[in-house]
Amino acid sequence: MSASLLKRIAIGSTSLALGLAISNAAIAQEHDADLAARLARLEAMVAEQQNRLEAQAAEIARLRADQPLVSDEWRIRTDAELRADSARGPTAWLSDPVDPPPQSAPQTPVAAPPALEMRRAELAAIPEGMAVLSRAGRVSFDLSAEYTRSSSNRLVFRGIEIVPGIQIGVIEANEADRDTLSSNLAMRYGVTDRLELEARAPFIRRNDTITTVQQRDEAVTRTIDLNGEGIGDVEGTVRYQFNRGTHGGPVYVGAIRVKSDTGEGPFDIDRDEFGIARRLATGSGFWGVEPAISVLFASDPAVLFGNISYFAHLPRDIDKTEGEVTIGRVDPGDSIGASFGFGFAMNQKFSYSLGYRHNYIFPTESELNGQVEKSDELQVGALLLGMSYRFNDTYSFNTNFEFGVTGDSPDMRFTVRVPFAY
Repeated sequence: MSASLLKRIAIGSTSLALGLAISNAAIAQEHDADLAARLARLEAMVAEQQNRLEAQAAEIARLRADQPLVSDEWRIRTDAELRADSARGPTAWLSDPVDPPPQSAPQTPVAAPPALEMRRAELAAIPEGMAVLSRAGRVSFDLSAEYTRSSSNRLVFRGIEIVPGIQIGVIEANEADRDTLSSNLAMRYGVTDRLELEARAPFIRRNDTITTVQQRDEAVTRTIDLNGEGIGDVEGTVRYQFNRGTHGGPVYVGAIRVKSDTGEGPFDIDRDEFGIARRLATGSGFWGVEPAISVLFASDPAVLFGNISYFAHLPRDIDKTEGEVTIGRVDPGDSIGASFGFGFAMNQKFSYSLGYRHNYIFPTESELNGQVEKSDELQVGALLLGMSYRFNDTYSFNTNFEFGVTGDSPDMRFTVRVPFAY
């Protein structure tokens, strides 16, 4: 092989190697440019995600700043808070504290707030005297009207029955219809957030129609129509809330009610020569004291309530003669009462309650002509239904129904209340 041929081969090999090197350098440069572009796109995506996270954090901070602080005290929500709750949906309750709105970021668990404070709406419809107390310095008035209807029918046969349908003796039938209308003005004042004072003055109108039919040789019918009106027994009540109901526990409220004898009692009215009253009494004629304790417990989505009380009448000496009967010391029967039920809010304005109340009344002891006579004990039970509609922070409209379920109970009691606060 000649030297020139070897030289050309060497030059060709060198050219090929140089070409390959240049090609590899171009490929590497193109690959580096692609990596740089991909890195730039990733950095842009990371920056965008960072901006979104910062925006979410700012929104969460704003929502937390707008959220009212949880308070251990009871308070009525303002209309602005109600409108904000309405925008959040039907599960936003009327009272403190409200649940925070849903958030995309996970929340750190916190201690549960007092559950009962979430249920101010239900408490508006439960029986009077068991709701939350007034705030410190708050004065509220309560105008109410109460109608009570009672009726009784009694058939008495004094004699003997020879065969069914043939009787020898006296048949006596009594029918009594009693209607009572009471107008009440009450004032409440919150001394502290746990202590409340109340004063109540009623005005009473009563009407009784009693028809008696006696069957002897011929039927004898007698109808007595009695009326009475005037101031009733003025009352004063002190209520104290023992605890705040934190950590989902119940709230206990104690009360002491004192009833005066300002109304005209049954021994103060005039009677005829037969001892029959000429008009109806508007009061009991005796002082009374009633300690009571109420329990309120939040059980989502309702509030349970219960109450137990003992009403003690204070006896007094009448020292009065009616016809041939001398009345000495009279001790009206005390009573033990209990009630329970629940309240439920349909929305921020309307709520209702259902419950049952029962009273056991001890016999009354009366000294007549030196002998002590006892009356029968009484069992008074009634089903309770309450409804409430709240117009704003100041006014609301409440109704309560009681339907007697025992023989000693009134047939029906209907109450309309219009509380307004300052």
